[in-house]
Amino acid sequence: MNLKVNAITNRPSLKLPKRYSLKTYKCLRLSRQKNVRISEHRLEKVITSGYNFIGVTKKSKLELTWIGKENRPRLEPRILLEDPAKSYHAKQRVTDNDLFDNRLILGDNLLALKALEQEFTGKIKCIFIDPPYNTGSAFEHYDDGVEHSVWLSLMRDRLEQLRQLLTNDGSIWVTIDDNEVHYLKVLCDEVFGRSNFVIHNTVKRSAPTGHKSINPTPVQVADYLLVYAKDRSRWNYKPQYTKRDFDTAYNKFIDDYEKGPAGWKITTLNAALKERRISLDECLSKFPERIIRFAQPNFDGVGKETKDLILVSRKTPGQIFIQKRDDHADIYLLKGDRILFYRDKLRMIDGSLVTGELLTNVWLDIPYQGIANEGNVVFPKGKKPEKLLQRIVDIATEPGDWVLDSFAGSGTTGAVAHKLGRRWIMVEMGDHCDTHIAPRLKSVIDGLDQAGVSKAVGWKGGGGFRYYRLAPSLLEKDKWGQWVISKEFNSTMLAEAACKLEGFTYAPSETLYWQHGHSTERDFIYVTTQQLSADQLAQLSEEVGTERTLLVLCAAFRASKSSNERYPNLTVKKIPKQVLSRCEWGHDDYSLKVENLPKAPPAPPKMDKRGQQSLFDAEEGN
Repeated sequence: MNLKVNAITNRPSLKLPKRYSLKTYKCLRLSRQKNVRISEHRLEKVITSGYNFIGVTKKSKLELTWIGKENRPRLEPRILLEDPAKSYHAKQRVTDNDLFDNRLILGDNLLALKALEQEFTGKIKCIFIDPPYNTGSAFEHYDDGVEHSVWLSLMRDRLEQLRQLLTNDGSIWVTIDDNEVHYLKVLCDEVFGRSNFVIHNTVKRSAPTGHKSINPTPVQVADYLLVYAKDRSRWNYKPQYTKRDFDTAYNKFIDDYEKGPAGWKITTLNAALKERRISLDECLSKFPERIIRFAQPNFDGVGKETKDLILVSRKTPGQIFIQKRDDHADIYLLKGDRILFYRDKLRMIDGSLVTGELLTNVWLDIPYQGIANEGNVVFPKGKKPEKLLQRIVDIATEPGDWVLDSFAGSGTTGAVAHKLGRRWIMVEMGDHCDTHIAPRLKSVIDGLDQAGVSKAVGWKGGGGFRYYRLAPSLLEKDKWGQWVISKEFNSTMLAEAACKLEGFTYAPSETLYWQHGHSTERDFIYVTTQQLSADQLAQLSEEVGTERTLLVLCAAFRASKSSNERYPNLTVKKIPKQVLSRCEWGHDDYSLKVENLPKAPPAPPKMDKRGQQSLFDAEEGN
């Protein structure tokens, strides 16, 4: 089968089949070579040689291709172990809405997302992640220099896990810089569906000062925020407003406002300020309904009733006409022009009534300067302003919803979600989970953190969180290289891990020793490291009864084929043998680190003038 390639490659050379070209092109450009076809085996060779391109085949969709894309980790569904000594709760309730079931998880974030899958699939309303940007400039808290293809694979794996956790009306917000934003956009299109793309926001994070000002190119001062919905048709956007300066187009003022439209006298705003001896700010706070402007209506864009009223207003210039409306603001007309009131531009933003305008996809109003002390943690280059997270959480959630951040960093997401009355989950594998995030959240809970958005939302403290760490791998190799159950697992941990592995809900019975969990009301699981005899199986079968079924996981068992047929309510399996092929055991680190880089592909062989491989390559390479 021949596949049509729609791409521009950038490898040193690419030899085309003879019937299409007699030369070896250093760069294949479709503007010159249209409808180029390459055989399937050669296309595979092209891909494995390191091309990053968007390709289309007759049997596949538009997608981003890179080295190792076909390799997917087989993740072990780990259990989470709470560390009560590090969990933290307020000493008393501050309000009736205090939330205590928040989670801070220490461990590899891909394994943590897999661990959350069983309990939280379809429950997270908003996900915010600030992944390493793959800039090549490593800094203290992240290995931020991962090779391009590995970065794409690791991001793909995490995005797929995150998508499963979202509610059907949930959304994910990803910050990124210009190094990977365009590749990430295509990758997200593939994972979430292009139809579920919401918007691409530009967020100004710095000013063109210092060393940036001597850049040989336009100064890069922005990050980008990609937003996707789980299901765009179900996602509900709540309009947001940003503060702006006074709109000087509103330069008229209504005298005798209390007499009603028939008695209104319209003067200039400056004259009104002088007459009343007040400032503009005082006038805005006392008389916003009197400050007006005139605007010419879009005659072709209004309904018949409004058109008729406009025509009447033009013919009667000394009278104000009003069109009453149930679902929208009433329309006031004078001389055919509409009267717009400044009160309609005022919005409550951060606790103050100010001039507001609808939020756009260019965010210039969130200061990154002066945030060093937010949360009382030092996190150079990686900290996001609480104001940024406040806007995202306000747009995407309601009080009580779950918010997740699997690249927790300095803990801004959890801190803001907590102050706004949302439940949160954060995952971080670095030491700063203990040195930065936990202390920051304790300060929030105690009400001591009054920086960031605290004052704007009236934060007084309260609530709490539970601190978890990922359990070790269920299996480990013994001294003979055989997989065995890890010595770190006690019977309780083993039962919980086996339940998660088999898709059962861990819920041990207080009365029935063989009920460690359930998948339905009548299907249960029993986990033991014992070797079960035929008599023990018979006793289990009798206790389970004919109306229930039981999955038994044990070290070994003795039962003939006829015995198994005698106990149709039991399914007996050996562990660890039964689960060996399920996933990658003993793999604790899927992090975005340079150590995960694949070996570089071999350099293409050198060709002579006739397009043949040189016989002297070996000597030339020494």
